[in-house]
Amino acid sequence: MKYYIPILFLFAISCNHNRYDKLKVTEIDEQLEAIELISNEEQKKLAVDALWNGLMEAERIPFVQDSMVVFFYRGEAESVNWAGDFNGWGDNPRAQVQGINVRGTDLWYAKKEFPADARLDYKIVVDETNWILDPANPFQQVSGFGPNSELRMSDWEAESLTSPLPEIQKGTLVDESLSSNSLNYVVDFRIYLPPGYQQTNSLNVIYVSDGQEYSAEEMGSMITVLDNLHHLQKIEATMAVFVSPIDPLNQDMNRRADEFGNNSNYLDFYTEELIPHIEEAYTSNISKNPEDRAILGTSLGGLNATFFGFSRPDVFRNIAIQAPAYWYREEIFDLVKESTVDNPNIFMSVGTIGDNTIDARNMKALFEEKGYEFTYLEVNEGHSWGAWRTQLDDVLIQFFGNE
Repeated sequence: MKYYIPILFLFAISCNHNRYDKLKVTEIDEQLEAIELISNEEQKKLAVDALWNGLMEAERIPFVQDSMVVFFYRGEAESVNWAGDFNGWGDNPRAQVQGINVRGTDLWYAKKEFPADARLDYKIVVDETNWILDPANPFQQVSGFGPNSELRMSDWEAESLTSPLPEIQKGTLVDESLSSNSLNYVVDFRIYLPPGYQQTNSLNVIYVSDGQEYSAEEMGSMITVLDNLHHLQKIEATMAVFVSPIDPLNQDMNRRADEFGNNSNYLDFYTEELIPHIEEAYTSNISKNPEDRAILGTSLGGLNATFFGFSRPDVFRNIAIQAPAYWYREEIFDLVKESTVDNPNIFMSVGTIGDNTIDARNMKALFEEKGYEFTYLEVNEGHSWGAWRTQLDDVLIQFFGNE
């Protein structure tokens, strides 16, 4: 009978943990084909269990080899899909990842190809409406809308500086609020002061939009990155001001869509209220030179950073732009084109998979046309904190590195 050979084959593999560590995609294909051939219901279930348990024990779900990935899910369902950075979270009909059911079982799978160094966020969509984390995948990345499962391709490498180094001295955090005349509401912000800041009179300052996320350990991890860079003496003493767009009186109200849309009142809040407040509070420690001041943001915050830097180069000479959403206010291109700013210090990055890639490339071309020297980085990732957090050491070293 046909099913004895595949059962013996699968059982032998499942008994050898090292075998699953070295398993290849072609062998996964062979195993799935072998299971399909089994006609006995009980034997088929044993074969599925053998494959699943072997992959689980080897921690190979999703199964990744070079540039190939096989997603897996077990559960009774009418349909299973995978949605994430790679298909616009299901909105791109040409990039759907439709699950295939192994007939007569609760095993679903889908095979895709991505760059070998990609890292992407995703969820499993069961029966079209139930969006869940991958229960077999321990890796997650928190987004502005909660956690997602994380696909790590074979050549992707984690950034060590987003985790605390041993025995480092931590900076000081101060939470403050300002009642803004420019905006007619209260703005919360958090100040990071590096260890030993009292001993300097030339603190650099980086102002950070979406500060509540950049400063969160599970998202931007920027406080940890700052602590690590100071400990390694890779940057000069640098303060960070993490400005939150969240309404202090209503935590469900995020004002970023208004604040970051080339908003002159929001710029006035920074230049006329926030920066003077910070510089007065730390007047004996802080540099007031625009060369020592930076603005940082991602997505709409990247649009905002560009607007700030090119509207007030006398205030911000260092501009960090991550995954810029220039589509939101396309007049930003005219602002840059007409600008007489002389060689600003720019860092710009974007993902190549489900990110604002076209916007960033168009702005890159404009920077080149104007003859600027700047850093431009494309990574095989999506619109995710998993990408942005790993670039923060590069941003800080470019702006404030110890020579």
